[in-house]
Parts: sequence; C-alpha cells; structure tokens
Amino acid sequence: MAHLQAHAVKQITEIVNRYKDEETPLMMILEAIQSEYGYIPLEVQELVSSLTGIPVAEIYGVVTFYSFFSLKPKGKYVIGVCLGTACYVKGSQLVMDKFSELLGIKPGETTDDGLFTLDALRCIGACGIAPAISINGKVYPKMDPSKVIAVVKEYRDLEKGAQ
Repeated sequence: MAHLQAHAVKQITEIVNRYKDEETPLMMILEAIQSEYGYIPLEVQELVSSLTGIPVAEIYGVVTFYSFFSLKPKGKYVIGVCLGTACYVKGSQLVMDKFSELLGIKPGETTDDGLFTLDALRCIGACGIAPAISINGKVYPKMDPSKVIAVVKEYRDLEKGAQ
C-alpha cells in the first residue's frame, strides 16, 4: 500500500466507511471507487481488504469477474465493440479490427495518449441495430469499418476543441 498517496487512502477509507453498515458492502464500495478513480489497482484492493476484513482474493475475484471494473486506467473515451451473436454475424469483428488498426491497440488496451480504450463487449442489447458500438454510453448503430475513421475523428476533434 506504499504506492497510494495519503489523500487517496483517506478518500478510500471514507468510501469504505460509508458502506460499512451494509450487509454485503463490497460491490457498493468497489463501484464507488471505480467511479471515483476509473480503476481498482491491487494496492487499492489491499487497502479495502485491510479496512473490511474481506480477503484480497475475494476482492480480486469480484474486480476481475465483472467487466465494469478495471485493474488498469481506461482512456477518456471507452470504445466498446459488441461481439454478441447478432453484431458478430453482421461484421462487428471487422469493426473491431479497424479500430484496433487505426488506434494501434488491441482490445483491452488504452492508447498511449490516454484518449481511447478499446473493449470487446459480449452484448449491449442493440441487436436490432447490429453491428453496434458504444462510446461512453453513446450507441452507434449499424457500424461498419468504413465509419470507424469518422468516429475516431469526431472524438479527436472534441479534444482539439476542448483545449
């Protein structure tokens, strides 16, 4: 836990204390930490374990089981490409491959500039508009590889405008 800064330890302790009286607080604690920091590294899991008495192995199991949680920081824009059956048969793997090629990262990775993370999703419930992708919750219907460049440009332009 030596890697955590004092203010982070204080904030995580406050989060844990907020849910200490719940019957099963772990999911609420982890969701709050994920929302605050964007990821839950091992050092944070160890701190949560020492504060709650929940074994690190159990915490790690929860963090790695649920796709919402992440062990590593994610990019500002998380691109989720649905690879569920309906999307897959309509070409979502080609869309994934184009994002991967264009951004220079594989699924589960983040660009060096911290702008994009590429994730493979199993189903986003948008089968009627397959293949679909999601970027920070915004769904893009009927994607194909030819649209990928424009989507990436849209978010890069957002960044230029924000500076």
